[in-house]
Amino acid sequence: MSGIKVDISYSRELLAISPIIVFLIVYLVTSLIFGDFYKMPISVALMIASIWAAFTLKGKSISQKIEIFSKEAGSSNVLYMVWIFILAGAFAAIAKQSGAVEATVDLALIILPSYMIVPGLFIATCFISMAIGTSVGTVVALTPLAVNMAEGAGAPVPFFVAILLGGAFFGDNLSFISDTTIAATRTQGCDMKDKFLANIRIVLPAAAIALFLYCLFSPTLESAPQPSGRSLWLVIPYLIVIACALYGITVTVVLLIGIISAMIAAILEGISILDIFSIAGEGIDSVGPLVMITLLAAGMLGMIKSAGGIDFILKILGRNISTSRGAQLSISLLVGIVNLCTANNTVAILTVGSLAKKIADTYNIPPRKTASLLDTGSCIVQAIIPYGAQTLMAASLAGISPIAPWQYLFYPQILILCLAISIMITPKRKLHNK
Repeated sequence: MSGIKVDISYSRELLAISPIIVFLIVYLVTSLIFGDFYKMPISVALMIASIWAAFTLKGKSISQKIEIFSKEAGSSNVLYMVWIFILAGAFAAIAKQSGAVEATVDLALIILPSYMIVPGLFIATCFISMAIGTSVGTVVALTPLAVNMAEGAGAPVPFFVAILLGGAFFGDNLSFISDTTIAATRTQGCDMKDKFLANIRIVLPAAAIALFLYCLFSPTLESAPQPSGRSLWLVIPYLIVIACALYGITVTVVLLIGIISAMIAAILEGISILDIFSIAGEGIDSVGPLVMITLLAAGMLGMIKSAGGIDFILKILGRNISTSRGAQLSISLLVGIVNLCTANNTVAILTVGSLAKKIADTYNIPPRKTASLLDTGSCIVQAIIPYGAQTLMAASLAGISPIAPWQYLFYPQILILCLAISIMITPKRKLHNK
């Protein structure tokens, strides 16, 4: 009889975590059938998984299940994340429309000598992505420039696209206003400044080595790209946001300051107040899908937690993990696997965020370190897979195969080694809280 009870208990625990499996299967299978990882809306896959989660939650009425879902989706931590998404969307849209991206590119072209233009592309991409908080936006803005540089040097276009992708992911990984940073810090309950300082110790060595390699293999440009003529002072809103965030000011206040400075820049560029409000509205609307994904993921994970699914995963991991090193490796692998299936690093972080928090608390891993592992682990996978939005967008704009840049993707490949080293140098002592 005891064996039967164990089997029944085990099957219930497996059922409790099945919504995550349903989500991954629905999204992955549909994407493979249509041959496109962006045909299937992630929000629909999450909705299906959430409905399944409601069925797996036993001993509760429909009203109680809805209450559990709503309570988790509407928690202060989740809603705070939503407010940051909204503010970040407004700031990014206003700053971009005022010409800040072009001004940043111009600044790099003016400062860097012609023989440094190629490695300078990597540096400029890193900064721009960090400033605007979106790797996709960076890729869209700079791919034409990268193609122009490749043609001017008579060099392979995939080489320059790879430089661009590496810089875009470096900046997105460190940005104070990127979706991944917001998701990682809010799910782990740490300050963005602390996560930044923990993260930069991992990514900066990788970026330095990649920069050296790009300098080593850099071709000579026959004709350097010319600045677009944008006023260089338009980069000020980006600099203000970065400086305020590094100073430790609350992110919502940082973004409000950024919005005000971007509005002033837009007005000085001749954009009317009404148009600025319209641009801000478009920026807010653009984060709508992300808000829906955040709420659905939080609600679904809340029901999984209520059914005992999170505790079951921790129990399974606990059998094979006894040190902080093993726990950190598990967190990195979990977010990487989910990212591999979803091709979306923000969704991957949101999906495993609460579980990672539990693991981190159990093994005394600082929140800043966990947030860094989540962001870096998902960034690595997103950069390497040929079906990620960033790679597909760059390949489309450059007219090359999504596979072509892979051999030149020095940064994410080196980042794997740097992440592994950061985990290995963790003290060997057992940190498991009994």
